[in-house]
Amino acid sequence: MRPYLVILVFVFYTALSSFTVNKACEYMGSNIGYIQKQTRKALDAPDLNTSRYYAYKALNAIEKSKEQFLACGCELAQQSIIESLDHLKRATRVSSLTGTRLILEKALAGVESSLQTLEEHEEVHQSQYGSDQLSLNTRASYMEELKGKIPVGKALEKKIDQALVNYQNSLDQVVNTIPCKEAYQLALKNYERCEEQLLRPELTEAKKYYNLRTKEITALALEKLRECATSIP
Repeated sequence: MRPYLVILVFVFYTALSSFTVNKACEYMGSNIGYIQKQTRKALDAPDLNTSRYYAYKALNAIEKSKEQFLACGCELAQQSIIESLDHLKRATRVSSLTGTRLILEKALAGVESSLQTLEEHEEVHQSQYGSDQLSLNTRASYMEELKGKIPVGKALEKKIDQALVNYQNSLDQVVNTIPCKEAYQLALKNYERCEEQLLRPELTEAKKYYNLRTKEITALALEKLRECATSIP
């Protein structure tokens, strides 16, 4: 294996322990994005079995994400995604592809509504912490709660940031030095692995954050490679 590929794989699989930053809504958004993608694949599938396969992937992702949905606290987004879950379950029981697609359209609409509601929820959440006084009060409570733990959290954050810099540099080298299609497939596998990892409820906060940021970095690389990769026979 080429040296830079070894570095990329090594950095990607680096295990990082507990992390204190609460990013439940970001994780929820990532998971909903994955659910949206699988639902679209189910909708575009050429036959019933393939459609059911992707529909099951989408509904299983919803089931695995319930704890994160609760942690985020956006009830409207959660309600929309649960409605989509019901539609997905119905879609897997329909015996015709046309009927399945009709129900999947409703499921996809619910997923997209959930994403939009989540974005609005995060905007409101940020504005609630806009005043200096509330920010100070919140920070004081947070500091008191984490007294004695902050140095550990900062040390972990530094390690995560450094690991991501290494990953970014390795990924840039892959993008710039190996054939486009090969680079695209490698980046895509990393991106999809991050999506799968973020569905695991038992992940520590460190690993959630690490996979979320790695997914975001890899998405930028995929955009650079997408045009040349899809144009290759």
